[in-house]
Amino acid sequence: MSEILKNPGWKVVLAGTGINLALGVLYTWSIYQAKIVESIEAGGAGGFNWDKASVGDPYAVCCLVFAFTMILAGKCQDIIGPRVTALIGGVLVGVGLLVVSQSTSYAAWVLGFGVLTGAGIGFGYASATPPALKWFPGGQTGLIAGLVVAGFGLAPVYIAPLASYLVGLWGLQSAMMFFACAFFVAVSILSRFLKNPPEGFVPTTSDQGAVKEEIVVLEEKEVLETVPEPVTSPSEMTAIEIIKTASFWKLWTLYFIGAGAGLMVIGSVAGMAKQSMGDAAFIVVAIMAVGNASGRIIAGVVSDAMGKSVALAIFLALQSLNMFLAVFVVSSDGAVAFFIVLSATFIGFNYGTNLALFPAFCKSWWGLKSLGLNYGLLFTSWGIGGFVMTRVSRMIVANTGSYVWPFVIAGVLLAVASFIALRMKDPEHVS
Repeated sequence: MSEILKNPGWKVVLAGTGINLALGVLYTWSIYQAKIVESIEAGGAGGFNWDKASVGDPYAVCCLVFAFTMILAGKCQDIIGPRVTALIGGVLVGVGLLVVSQSTSYAAWVLGFGVLTGAGIGFGYASATPPALKWFPGGQTGLIAGLVVAGFGLAPVYIAPLASYLVGLWGLQSAMMFFACAFFVAVSILSRFLKNPPEGFVPTTSDQGAVKEEIVVLEEKEVLETVPEPVTSPSEMTAIEIIKTASFWKLWTLYFIGAGAGLMVIGSVAGMAKQSMGDAAFIVVAIMAVGNASGRIIAGVVSDAMGKSVALAIFLALQSLNMFLAVFVVSSDGAVAFFIVLSATFIGFNYGTNLALFPAFCKSWWGLKSLGLNYGLLFTSWGIGGFVMTRVSRMIVANTGSYVWPFVIAGVLLAVASFIALRMKDPEHVS
């Protein structure tokens, strides 16, 4: 324990996890959306006089802006460092939530929550993991990355009940003002602990035997690399090169479907659960977050054991099955709360697997040199998928009054995606 406390890298890990715990406010949108819908239905001056089909737009735009900002933020992190990059994220999230706390207009919420908060999340998310990884040896990469990123997925566990309580106590506007101040202060303070190791730093473990063993392995690897082997390392490819390949666009499409389907449900889950669970609907959001975080960890284990393509096919197929089973839950009047929670948990779990598998594909297929930018480009599918499927879902629900068709469409798309993933092979330069 004392060794852990002495390693400055653990401060960076904890700071990065804390920043993601604040930025995970994105996954609690369904709580705010439910209140906006209530205001639209109640009518009157000072309320949210929006078209019901556009209720999910701030969330959809947030997903889109978040994804595309990752490209700029990743470059920014390389140039000016993680501390300033995270601080920019904290400022943007604070300003964005402050904007929505002062208005009920559609334009203000798209600008505040969609554009500013989305950009802030992108800057904060991009600054948290890279510096943490640099303080630890390669054998701990999965553990460190998992700890930092899990903060984003787990955030609704505390934000969901807190948001539900504050909205009920103060109202939606005042609650957003509280989060604006709280998240700005939290990210600003935690950003001070984000730093890269000094130049020439070589991460080691406290166990000298383990260090020696790692050195021997590296020496053996250098020897083996001089001898032709049937298994080759991934080719180092730039962003310009990968977008010209069919494998990139195949992965992009699968990510679009897998992430988009999950984000569609995450953005509306509180509203779907409200009829059966009332003010306790926030519990579904929190439990879904646990599934989201655990899915990222388990997907990595399955991928190591069975291969990335097989693992992706399995989880896409399970998500497809979840969507079809959820049709029976959302189509029944007074659905039992237990089945709503169970369905949301499994959907959250399978959504989380995407966030573990697609970065692994990116690293394996196109190398480490341009990993940040390459994954940033691939990650645009996450944002566009969330935007498109959330927007289409809200339009269908507004016209039909039911969530059945969005789940059916998502289920069909996921089934097709699973079939494609199962037949997908590594590019020729990877074996």
